[in-house]
Amino acid sequence: MASAAEQLAANLNVEAFSKATELHKRLIFTLVAMIVYRIGCYIPIPGINIQAFAQAFQGQAGGILGMFNMFSGGAVRNMAVFALNVMPYISSSIIVQLMGTVYPPWEKLRKEGGEAGRKQLNQYTRYLTVILALFQSFGIAMGLQAGQGIVDNPGLFFVVSTVATLTGGTLFLMWLGEQITSRGVGNGVSLIIFAGIVAVFPRYLNQAFSLVHTGAMSGGGLLIIFALVVAVTCAIVFMERSQRRLLVQYPKRQVGNRMFGGDTSFLPLKINTSGVIPPIFASSLLLLPSTVMGFAANANLPTWLQWLPGAVGQLQHGRPLFMVLYGALIIFFCFFYTSVVFNPDDTAENLRKYGGFMPGIRPGKRTAEYLDYVLTRLTVIGAAYIAVVCLLPEILIGYYNAPFYMGGTSVLIVVSVTMDTVTQIQSHLLAHQYEGLIKKSKLRGNRGR
Repeated sequence: MASAAEQLAANLNVEAFSKATELHKRLIFTLVAMIVYRIGCYIPIPGINIQAFAQAFQGQAGGILGMFNMFSGGAVRNMAVFALNVMPYISSSIIVQLMGTVYPPWEKLRKEGGEAGRKQLNQYTRYLTVILALFQSFGIAMGLQAGQGIVDNPGLFFVVSTVATLTGGTLFLMWLGEQITSRGVGNGVSLIIFAGIVAVFPRYLNQAFSLVHTGAMSGGGLLIIFALVVAVTCAIVFMERSQRRLLVQYPKRQVGNRMFGGDTSFLPLKINTSGVIPPIFASSLLLLPSTVMGFAANANLPTWLQWLPGAVGQLQHGRPLFMVLYGALIIFFCFFYTSVVFNPDDTAENLRKYGGFMPGIRPGKRTAEYLDYVLTRLTVIGAAYIAVVCLLPEILIGYYNAPFYMGGTSVLIVVSVTMDTVTQIQSHLLAHQYEGLIKKSKLRGNRGR
């Protein structure tokens, strides 16, 4: 028999959506926030020559700047006030999360601090975001000044104004993401990245059709690419919704003349626990050398370093060395990040604390070992899935000259965020349905009196 929640979900329709006024407000707020974000992606920072920067950017479009431009919705290409996007905030979140597992004071806040501890760690994340944004914006300002004709009036004033503008843009987006999370629909930071990726879809589709028009890519190759994109999307949806459910039982206990407990629940373990972090980290590490060499192309290297440009040239998209290292780094970060975000010992201890146990497995150490065993096997499948999703576009880039944009990381982010947002909308609709049922039951109760 279906549960009450499943019955409500089956009855969700257009009429139920039209009555959910609170959801309408959340959707409108999210849409307005996305429009504000996209406007900021076209406002350039003061003091730069847009044409000169566009020419300089063309030489680095295949490096790490191209990846950041993809995540920022073209803001890097325009050198806009939102050029840093929310990347400093994401980096600081990951750093604080990692420190929460190895630094004892932060680990205590994470485990025992409750809501107050979580707020304190969020505050540390904001402070670290400011520091990272300052450093990154200062590096961008110095790099722009070093370019030929990019800055109209180089000097201290340009550096200060650039640092203030880019850091302010990141902090505004961080605030906007938090507002979307609390007053809108879904995770605000994820939606900002999602909007940036989707916004430049038309431009890269136009590039793909231009390649076919000029003969650089065949029409059959383009059809194969689109078919693979659809297949990869279906595979991502299937894998992201898949989970291993471990049975957890709670013993019965008697309090006075009444029996409590005896419930059965499940501990869900996702196949891809690490999310999209591994491909982002792997791409950043591999594209960094080519970006540095691109900026130092005019420099005179010593004789013993003459081999370096050729070696770095093999770390371009579609090259065999890039694909091998990319796959290896993705697998490494899948295991590494999974070990950070899921601690079998803590989970086993929490189950033991509340009286839960897995049938046939002793509580405590044995449960932790079993969880680690299951999670390791799931991570092997998840790492292989992420590696295939991200390497398949690299093969297309190498053999069909596909645009860099059609990477597995971007498809993975778009599909994952879409699924999360749809889940959020469904949860709001379910909450509205529950509120309607509660009001009807109260009215019937008052009439019965």
